Amino acid sequence: MKKNCLIELKDLKVQFKLKDKIVKAVDGVSWHINKGETLAVVGESGSGKSVTALSLMRLTDYSGGKIVSGEINFSTGENSSIDLAKQNQQIMGNVRGNDISMIFQEPMTSLNPVYTIGMQISEAIIKHQGKTKNEAIKIALEMIKLVRIPEPEKQLSQYPHQLSGGMRQRVMIAMALCCKPSLLIADEPTTALDVTIQSQILDLIKLLQKEIGMSVMFITHDMGVVAEVADRVVVMFQGKKVEEGSASAIFHNPQHSYTKALLAAVPRLGSMKGRKTPAKFANVDINQSEGGEVKQVSFQQEFIDLKNSVNYKTKPLLEIKGLTTRFEIKTGLGGKKGSVHAVENIDFSLQSGETFGLVGESGCGKSTTGRSIIRLIEPTRGSVTFEGTELTDLSSKEMIPFRRQIQMIFQDPFASLNPRMIIGDIISEPMRVHNLYDTKNSLTKVNDLLKKVGLQPEYANRYPHELSGGQRQRIGIARALALEPKLIIADEAVSALDVSIQAQVVNLMMELQEEFGLSYLFISHDMAVIERVSHRVGVMYLGEIVEIGSRNQVFENPQHPYTKKLMSAVPIADPNKRKTKLNLMTDEIPSIVHSVNYEPEKIDLISIDDGHFVKPFDSKKN
Repeated sequence: MKKNCLIELKDLKVQFKLKDKIVKAVDGVSWHINKGETLAVVGESGSGKSVTALSLMRLTDYSGGKIVSGEINFSTGENSSIDLAKQNQQIMGNVRGNDISMIFQEPMTSLNPVYTIGMQISEAIIKHQGKTKNEAIKIALEMIKLVRIPEPEKQLSQYPHQLSGGMRQRVMIAMALCCKPSLLIADEPTTALDVTIQSQILDLIKLLQKEIGMSVMFITHDMGVVAEVADRVVVMFQGKKVEEGSASAIFHNPQHSYTKALLAAVPRLGSMKGRKTPAKFANVDINQSEGGEVKQVSFQQEFIDLKNSVNYKTKPLLEIKGLTTRFEIKTGLGGKKGSVHAVENIDFSLQSGETFGLVGESGCGKSTTGRSIIRLIEPTRGSVTFEGTELTDLSSKEMIPFRRQIQMIFQDPFASLNPRMIIGDIISEPMRVHNLYDTKNSLTKVNDLLKKVGLQPEYANRYPHELSGGQRQRIGIARALALEPKLIIADEAVSALDVSIQAQVVNLMMELQEEFGLSYLFISHDMAVIERVSHRVGVMYLGEIVEIGSRNQVFENPQHPYTKKLMSAVPIADPNKRKTKLNLMTDEIPSIVHSVNYEPEKIDLISIDDGHFVKPFDSKKN
């Protein structure tokens, strides 16, 4: 190993043995990471990025994977190193968490549901740093504050299911950084985070990197994040490294056709300026040989405008008035000690064939809004009218036909897929429940849906744990499409997908919108995707809509300070334009927890332009 090198992979091969074949998940990969350096590993969902990372910590041993050959040399001092591929699990137990730490892609699958957040963070501190329980809790509290989780003292005693997806991801980051490791493996660490918190986390990782000389292996599909953090980039495809170079070289002078395809599919904020209707992404067609080599990459025309136009003079498909959802906080004896004002007095409507984009902070109430509409969560009050029917007045039985018309794609695909069912049964189950197809026709329908979301029919016989995070998200989309609904509530539907598949899935959703007149409530923290797909946009902050208008109005003429803050935090997919100054905000996030009898004043939005409304704000404070 070179003197400045922290970890080096030499011809690493990792295989998984299935019933009928051997999967070469990592096939002869070689690269290195220097001390204090950030290496970004990018590629398709299922390209071997995460398996490579898990192999460094020897966690593939527990999931049926086997390192069949190669070396993983890790520096343990000035002139000494160990080959992690040959160490026993006892030694690896000391390396994991202390020397090499990992932020996993799906926080709900890596946080223990029966332990509090404080216990889970302090556990690693006690094990690796020899601290007492009280000392460990104090350090855990500091880490919770570092990742800007509101009300940190309270959150230490919370359980994972009580936090939003974004907050759970921040807890994972706090756990990974608590022992200040030499190498931090970040597997899609900002996927579930909105852009403002993403910006904070990236700056936090950079700051800790400078303080302790930490190296970072960054696995991501977000090319904006790659441009923001990476010193060097490794591009992977089907278990192999196809290109490696400095961030600047990869972005400005890509050599491999697959790298060019990835960059062509990157959504860029501001690219829709002046366009009135949503537009599809450039469709990337990757032509492969039988051996898996990329032979040719072709692009369809970018900015293919949607043909259908939305008629705003007709009655809305969905109308929300004064929707309020609160969660009671109970004492140990069953009494009430307060409530969480998750969604507070929001109004908006959705036309047939329209996409309404809902953006905002993690934990601001976006997902709760979607779940309250379909009554997976019972709203506290307010009106939800779908095709003239008031849904809040219906019984559970009366809601069944409306659940066919309104489908939901969930944020965490692993939590919403039954681990005991094969994919084919998961997709066909809604059809059976609503008596839409017989067995033979449902199998045909399942295969068609799998193809539509970019998967082969053979995936119908696999279980959710056999798929990557991005592939599981595509299954969630296929399941939502199975009932041919009129409205789809897409809660972070494409956040877990790599950019080329994200482009394909967004284009698919737009094509279905054109073909069937589908409507979408598109919940996302990705401002560039929201700009691309939406007809109108609502910006949420602390459970309230603070700005609403057409996509052009909100993105080209943002009025509320929070909207401007969101847009300024979006990473630009160009290493030459990365931020030079770290911006670690220390301001407190206001709490949405209030006393039992607290009733906020309803403040009406002010009209700025035709259809453009903004919540009044104090310009001196903002």
